[in-house]
Amino acid sequence: MPIRAILFDLDDTLIVDEAVSNAALDATAQRAMKEVGATVETFRRDARAHAKRLHAGSPVYPYCRRIGISAFECLWGKFLGGTPELAALREWSLVFRVQVFDAALRSQEIDGGEAAADLAETFSSQRRKLQRLMPDAREVLTRLSKKYRTALLTNGAPDLQREKLLNSGLEPLLHAVAVSGEHDIGKPEPEIFHRLLAELGIPAKEAVMVGNSLERDILGARNAGMTSVWLKVIGSEEHAQVQPDHTITSLAQLPDLIARLDI
Repeated sequence: MPIRAILFDLDDTLIVDEAVSNAALDATAQRAMKEVGATVETFRRDARAHAKRLHAGSPVYPYCRRIGISAFECLWGKFLGGTPELAALREWSLVFRVQVFDAALRSQEIDGGEAAADLAETFSSQRRKLQRLMPDAREVLTRLSKKYRTALLTNGAPDLQREKLLNSGLEPLLHAVAVSGEHDIGKPEPEIFHRLLAELGIPAKEAVMVGNSLERDILGARNAGMTSVWLKVIGSEEHAQVQPDHTITSLAQLPDLIARLDI
């Protein structure tokens, strides 16, 4: 079957996400140690736990779950936009990020005070500063974009995902971009795949989806009738009952795989 389009996920597929968020949290924990004497490992553990708990119990969680906005993203996203959902998320997240670090300090019997707000700003600035590409992302996308229609299909808040993409420098190598928050529907729902394919003018059977998430990218590709390629990111593999059509462990392996499929 000929291949005419390749769709890519963004986070932990083209750009590093989880490891960068962890590095930003590490930097924040170091700041907490220097400023108020917090124990780094305990602060890091408690901040992560409080973030997940507050995020999951929040009034904005159903929207975050549907669009694909993580607790870590709520610690640094601006969530610009005029929809009621984004307005509510924007207002809630400003309080949430201070609460997370205040709770992490109080777990060590440290009165957070203004330090919690400073730590929230530290995480946000470090998360932006540390962003980097996945290995071989630029080279592989440059190579494939010369022959195939390349596109981005990412879950997340519109402004945050667009900010990540802009800072990556990869946007000129893409023929189309779809962000779940701009469509009010996210992966693995097949509709968002079909909308992007319609924009490209290519049928699902002639397209490949590449992503690191079994539950979103691979299941979504299957639901949409596409060939799926799972980028198995060592150390952050998902455990889901979803079988990809193909598995790679680095983007460098992708061009040869596409060449074998494109017959």
